[in-house]
Amino acid sequence: MKKYFFLLLLIVQGVIAQVQFDAKVSKTTLGINERLRIDFVMNVDGDNFIPPSFDGFRIVGGPSQQVSQSWINGKSSFNKVYSYFLLPTQRGNLTIKQAALEYQGQIYKTTPINVTVTAAVEQPRDPNDTNVSVDDALHLVADVNNNSPYINQPITVVYKLYFSYNIGITNWRELDKPKYNDFWSQNIDIKKLVAEEGTYKGEKYRYVTLRKVVLYPQKSGALEIEPLSLDIDVEVPTNRRDIFGRVLMTRDHKRVSAGSRSIQVKPLPETGKPLDFSGAVGKFDFQVVPSRTTLKHGESTELNVSVSGNGNLKLFNLPKPVVPSALEIYDPVHTESVSTPLTGMTGRISDKYTIIPQFKGNYTIKPMSFSYFDPSSKTYKTLTSQEVVISVLDGPTTSGNAPVASDNAVAKNTISKTDQFKYIHLKTKLRPSNRTSILGSTLFYSLLIGPFLLIPFIILFKKKKEAIDGDTAGLKLKLNNRLAKKYLSEAKKQLGNKEPFYVALEKSLHNFLKAKLKIETSEMSKEKIKEILADKKAQNDTIAHFIELTENCEQARYAPSSSVAMQHDYDKAVLVISELEKQIS
Repeated sequence: MKKYFFLLLLIVQGVIAQVQFDAKVSKTTLGINERLRIDFVMNVDGDNFIPPSFDGFRIVGGPSQQVSQSWINGKSSFNKVYSYFLLPTQRGNLTIKQAALEYQGQIYKTTPINVTVTAAVEQPRDPNDTNVSVDDALHLVADVNNNSPYINQPITVVYKLYFSYNIGITNWRELDKPKYNDFWSQNIDIKKLVAEEGTYKGEKYRYVTLRKVVLYPQKSGALEIEPLSLDIDVEVPTNRRDIFGRVLMTRDHKRVSAGSRSIQVKPLPETGKPLDFSGAVGKFDFQVVPSRTTLKHGESTELNVSVSGNGNLKLFNLPKPVVPSALEIYDPVHTESVSTPLTGMTGRISDKYTIIPQFKGNYTIKPMSFSYFDPSSKTYKTLTSQEVVISVLDGPTTSGNAPVASDNAVAKNTISKTDQFKYIHLKTKLRPSNRTSILGSTLFYSLLIGPFLLIPFIILFKKKKEAIDGDTAGLKLKLNNRLAKKYLSEAKKQLGNKEPFYVALEKSLHNFLKAKLKIETSEMSKEKIKEILADKKAQNDTIAHFIELTENCEQARYAPSSSVAMQHDYDKAVLVISELEKQIS
C-alpha cells in the first residue's frame, strides 16, 4: 500500500512540475526614456491569464500572443507567450507584480520582478525603427551659458524643444524633472509658450522655450545636471493623401531627453581671501546708515546694514556691528528685496538693528567691512563703511561725568555715589485702607452658588459635543464641504498661474463630490460619478458639464492654457457646483 501511495505521489509531483509559468524582461535597468519588454511564458494552454497592474509603467504595445507547438521523437512541446511593451512613468526601484494563470483548476503565479529606472540615457539609433522621421524631427536641448563657473557664480540653463516644420505637436508631458543636486536653483516662470524660428545643427527648425533655470553651484569639481525628459504626442505626415491631394497625418508619440550636462566648477582662490569673507560672489555696494545720531535718554535709533547689487544675495550673511556696551542692541530684522532674472539674483538685502543707549555721552560704532569675490576681475574686494557716532544728550552719567566713546569705557567706570540711590524713595507714605469684608455679601453668595447653577448647562454641552464627535460621517461631510469652498477660493487667487489653478480647481470638485455624494476619491471614476449623480436626479446637461470640467482639469495641467480659458473654466465650475447644489436630492 505504501508503495502505491509513493508512486501516486511521484506522478502528481511530475504533473505539477510540468507546468511552467515565468515572467522575463528585456532588461532590469533602463532609462526613463527607454522601453521595456516583458514576456509571460507558459508551457501549457491555460485559461484566464491575468496580467499584473504594471504600476509605474504605461503600456505602449501589447499584449501580443505567440503560440508554438512541436513534436520531437514522439514527444510534444507547447509554448505560449504574452508580450507587453512598457514605458516607465517615474524613476526609482519599481516592482512588476505577479501575473496569474489558471490551469486545470489550479492557479499559478509568476515571481515579482524588480526593475531600476534611472535618468534618461543616450539611445543608439535603431535602423529598423519605424519612427526615424520622428527622431529626426524632434530635439530637446539644454543650453548652458557657462560650463566652468566659480562657486556661487550663476549659470543659466534654458531648455528648448526644436521641431521640424512638417510635424505637429498636440501635447507634451514631463516624465522626469531634473534634480539639481549641489546647486541652489530658481525656476523662471514662462507664462506663455511661443513658437519661434531658429537653427539646429545648421538646419532650420521651429522651437519653443519650455523652462529657464538659474543655478548657483555650491561646491567645486565636476557637477552633473540631470536631463529633462518629455513624452510628446505628435502628428507625422504619411505617404498617403486624401482626395484633395493633402498629405494625411498619423498620430504618434516620442520620448525625448535633453541629456545630462557636466559642469566643471572652479573653487574660489585662496590667494588674497579676506578673513571676514562670508561667501559673497558678484558685484555689490555696502552701506551702514543710522536713522539718527542724536538721541535723548530712552529714545532709540535704527542701524541699517545693507548690501545691494548683482550676485548670490540670498546665500551669504551680512556683517554684524560691534557697539559699545553702553548701547543696548537688539536682534536684527532681516529683509530681502531680490528678484532672479535669467542673469542671476539682483536687488538688496538688509539687517535693521534697534539700538537704545543706557547713559549720557558720545558713543562710536566702529567702521564695518564687507568682502566679496568679483568673478569678472577674479579678485576679492573689500568695502568699508564710515564710523558712526551716537550722541546721547541726557540721562544717567558715568563717574567723572566724562562722555563714553569706546567699547570698554563703560565697563571700566562705575556709577557715581551721589547718583547711586537717586531713584529710590527714602520716605514711605502710608494710607488707611477702608475695604469691607466680602464674606456675607451678595458677591460672595453669587460666586458660591454660581458654579452649581452652571452644572446642567455643562452636562448638556458635553452631551451635545459627544453627539457631534460621534457623528464621524457628518464631520467628514462638513470638512469636505469646507475644503471644496477653500480650494475654489484658492483657484480664484491662482487665475493666471496654470498648474496651481487647475490643481486647486480639481481638488474643489473632488471635495464637493465627497461632501454631496458621500464617496471617496478611490471611487471617483467617471462612470461611477455619472451613475450616482443620475440617481440623485441631477440633469444630464449638468452631469455632462461636470465631467467635461474634470477632464479639462486633467488635460490643462499638461497643456498650454490661456488666462481666458482659466477664467472660463472657473466661471463654469461655479455655475456647475451651484446647479448641482439645487438639483441633487
